[in-house]
Amino acid sequence: MSFHEQYLTPNDPEYDPLCDLLTVLNVVPATAVDPVSAGAAAQGSTGIPVDVADTFVGRSQPMPHGRVFGGQVVAQALVAAGRTVADVEGPPRLVHSLHGYFLRPGDATQPLRFEVERLRDGASFSARRVHAVQYGQPILSVILSFQTHAGGIDHQSPMPPVPMPEDLADTAELLAEVPDSLAKEWTVRRPIDVRHCEGAMYVAPQQHHHDVQHVWMRAIGSLPDDPLIHAAVLAYASDYTILEGALRRHGLSWADERLRAASLDHAMWFHRPVRADEWILYAEESASASGGRALGAGRMFSRDGVMVASVAQEGMLRLKGY
Repeated sequence: MSFHEQYLTPNDPEYDPLCDLLTVLNVVPATAVDPVSAGAAAQGSTGIPVDVADTFVGRSQPMPHGRVFGGQVVAQALVAAGRTVADVEGPPRLVHSLHGYFLRPGDATQPLRFEVERLRDGASFSARRVHAVQYGQPILSVILSFQTHAGGIDHQSPMPPVPMPEDLADTAELLAEVPDSLAKEWTVRRPIDVRHCEGAMYVAPQQHHHDVQHVWMRAIGSLPDDPLIHAAVLAYASDYTILEGALRRHGLSWADERLRAASLDHAMWFHRPVRADEWILYAEESASASGGRALGAGRMFSRDGVMVASVAQEGMLRLKGY
């Protein structure tokens, strides 16, 4: 049985989306999976020497389109980098930013290797570069920074006034009467509860074409009390809806057969402690779309109004025939 095949698939009756996500995020040392390949990979896919102890393997989530979900690989890279920061002496160092580029589409039927390069361990900051690799080539390259707790000046933007999540329909309710397999992907297989304040765009566009939207999200169950896991789950979820402001602005929906979409880059800043199994408001906007690309930006707030993170992403958004 291979590393990828030993887990339940979404078609198994005992499949649990959140449990599945946690196993996906639990990247393991490459030597524990394939000692021979791990030793051979010490040079690294980019030619940069990589400590075998800093090489990890993670599995992929099956996707209907066959490509690795961008949020998944970013979250796994975050965990891999965090595992190498955990052994730095002194107070815990928590992730505060990441900046990455998606270089190639990943194969969702195959595991990934994460090569972590220790760029620097300073007095209070640690920097890591991670390459996510398949078939000997990087599909994602990301730099992350971690920091010990520090005091200083403190301010934030206010949380916008929006309906509470309990007053909004969840995805399963919205798509209960939609029979196709994509609806099943959005309802049964997602480990994140997502609720749109201005109406979802899964199967049809909304009437008002604004470039701003607000989305409540949280994990569908309790997560371990590990800040690295909560940050990784938040990074995972941040890729779900970040480009929807551009879709909304142009009267599009995800089910539009003309649409061709892919993440190009992803940046995230973690401002304050957060629990991803509690409601997070994702206030999103798209300030520009041109050249077959769209820019999305978002601010994340805890339910009590604390700004916990900021996100930016540029994605490819093309309409077939344009």
